[in-house]
Amino acid sequence: MTAFQQKVLSLIKCFRRQWPLFSNSERTTVCGADCMLMALQLSMAEVNKQHHGDFTVSLSDVLETWKYLLHDKLGLSYENMKEPENYADLKKAYHAFLARSNMLDLIDVCQKCYSLRLVSEDESIAPVQLLEFISGIVNAQENNGSILSIPSTPVNRQGQENMKVTILAKKCVCSYLSLLVNSKDDLALAHILNVPDRGLGREAFTKLKHTSQERKMSIFLMATSFIRTVELGGRGCASSSFDPLRVHVKGLSNFVNFIDKLQEIVGEISNPRIAGGRILSTVKMHLIKGRSNGDPFCQAVEEVAQDLDLKIKNIINSQHEVLTASTTGVSPARPKLHAINHGTAYCGRDTVKVLLVLLDEEAVNPPTQNKAELLYDDESLNLFGITSVLTLFRSPAQSNGSSPKPLRQRIQKSVDEKKIKMKQPSIKSQFSCTYKNELSELKDRHFLSSKQIPACTDPTPKQHLKARYLTEGMNSCLDVPVLGTISENLHQTRSYTEMGKLSCQPRNKNSKNEQMDLNNDSGKESEPSLQKTTKRPKTSNNSQNELDSKIGGKRKHCKTTSKNKLIAGQARLTDFFRL
Repeated sequence: MTAFQQKVLSLIKCFRRQWPLFSNSERTTVCGADCMLMALQLSMAEVNKQHHGDFTVSLSDVLETWKYLLHDKLGLSYENMKEPENYADLKKAYHAFLARSNMLDLIDVCQKCYSLRLVSEDESIAPVQLLEFISGIVNAQENNGSILSIPSTPVNRQGQENMKVTILAKKCVCSYLSLLVNSKDDLALAHILNVPDRGLGREAFTKLKHTSQERKMSIFLMATSFIRTVELGGRGCASSSFDPLRVHVKGLSNFVNFIDKLQEIVGEISNPRIAGGRILSTVKMHLIKGRSNGDPFCQAVEEVAQDLDLKIKNIINSQHEVLTASTTGVSPARPKLHAINHGTAYCGRDTVKVLLVLLDEEAVNPPTQNKAELLYDDESLNLFGITSVLTLFRSPAQSNGSSPKPLRQRIQKSVDEKKIKMKQPSIKSQFSCTYKNELSELKDRHFLSSKQIPACTDPTPKQHLKARYLTEGMNSCLDVPVLGTISENLHQTRSYTEMGKLSCQPRNKNSKNEQMDLNNDSGKESEPSLQKTTKRPKTSNNSQNELDSKIGGKRKHCKTTSKNKLIAGQARLTDFFRL
């Protein structure tokens, strides 16, 4: 620790000795440089939401406002600096957030000590020095001096990742300690609510935040109150089934019970040295639970726990030396024997004081140089379930109940999409030769309907022609399309047109019965009788004979091919349909 850090720490010690002059709570925590910047970021996002409707803020705006705020609070000149938009609201929201979280920043502590004359002139710190320390300029100058004297070696990526994980582990452990001594610290709760994973992600934190704002209490107190209500049960104390936190009972119960476990260690063990070591070991085992030994996060947590344990020993030793030097032989006042809270009046108070001193030493550490990693999400840290504070405090997007399209259109769209997915090329059966393509049927129907074709006057030959050409159409579709044959001869004779019209009619449910009647008719009547009763078109005998020979040849050829293409069971099915 540098000499300047020792000066700042001495100011904080003055605050601890005279805490009633600063705050109403003895457990008020000091907000370091990084914590101050995160609180400013959340305050700016809240103000932007009030004025513009978006809970967000850019990094450049945060850094400009941060610089302006430091100059304003320290009383330095900021004439050449542009005042940020809605600065009065930003400053008010920043101080309200610290007051709500029971925290004081370094500037407030130093200025209060100066105003109360608790610090001598030798121990006083100039505002410019404090500005450089909080901004990180002092640390950067010291690093530059060491870099100029000793050539630096490039740090590999693995070393940078290990450093990030170590910072993350230290932040988690210190957040548990901070929440243990200051239950109103919402920033500390945001860091550890889901570390390790309890299923309490952004949605659970948002519900907790909204409920705590409605009831005007801290987030941790809201979670504790909810879990106590669920555990007590009863008709008057039971939580409502419509409570939004009801879904996260398991995770919240795990978190609250673990903090209760730490509180029990503080209350049961009077020796601060033993209690501090027990608390650190309990937090360490809780963080590394379920992880392998080779996990870098586990190694970082173990190193941080050892370092903090050593600091607790040093704090207790230094306090013991001070007490020994100032002892006058008179024992400090203790509760009387008849006091009701004799056993619990000072229970754990020494341990809490040691933990507060430990957190004060962490607060005077130099700020993080990379502000983007501190304020916004880092992909390397997302693997450990860590999200930025801004992301946690931003409420997830919720639907307002209105849809861009009516319900009927959305349902019809989903039905159409399902039809497109389910629609496949149709696979016809072995009897597909008896059916026509739907598209060709529609074309033929439209083509024939456009022609005014007179009907046959004699119904008897029309039925025979229908029977004859329907059977021929069924047999000839294996090789030659019936539609093509009819369309070619359509303009030759009227009888050919009539026969084409009959063969191109679509099939209906009565087609089976019609085919059965045709088979019976073909069995009863012979081909010569059909030729006698049918009216011959006015054509030459040679052309008629050629046509009959062609039709007969096609029929024989189709019968032979159909016999050769029979599959297992087709013969029985054919006999069945002929009944």
